[in-house]
Amino acid sequence: MIDLTKIIWGITGSGDKIDEVYDAMLNLHQKTDIRIKVIVSKAGEQVLRWYKLWDRLNESFDKVLVETDANVPFIAGPLQIGKYDLLVVAPLTANSTAKIAHGIADTLITNAVAQTLKGLTPVLLMPVDQHPGEVKTVGPNNEVFVIEARRIDLENVARLREMKGVTLLGSPADIASAVKQSL
Repeated sequence: MIDLTKIIWGITGSGDKIDEVYDAMLNLHQKTDIRIKVIVSKAGEQVLRWYKLWDRLNESFDKVLVETDANVPFIAGPLQIGKYDLLVVAPLTANSTAKIAHGIADTLITNAVAQTLKGLTPVLLMPVDQHPGEVKTVGPNNEVFVIEARRIDLENVARLREMKGVTLLGSPADIASAVKQSL
């Protein structure tokens, strides 16, 4: 029997580049033999609905599970013991970035990352606030606006860069090649 590659895609409550991330993951899902299970934070579900991606996500992927608490749906254990080949979290909010950087595992996504890193399964993260200065982003109605990362957000991203087992994604365009390199 052939063992298919299985990954978990975690989505937090950031709208920054969510359309591009969705397109990259859908492309990976449709053009490879990789099975993708999606886990969504509570805030992630709100943002996906706001960006009108919720129905598309559920139509495109076989399994979309929404956070009830830090351990429900139960995904951390299977990630930790290698039942999945990779954990991808994109986009990753500044809040979740801070929690992961400081070892706080009190949400579905942050707990999944913490437990995955205790095992040997690689983790790909795409934090939203990676560079100093102003960044243009697109809102749910295609309105363009400017945000600026806070110094603390940049410091937390720097902490992630130092974590064993973590690879940071600079943009949605990096997802496919990073997934292939990690497997």
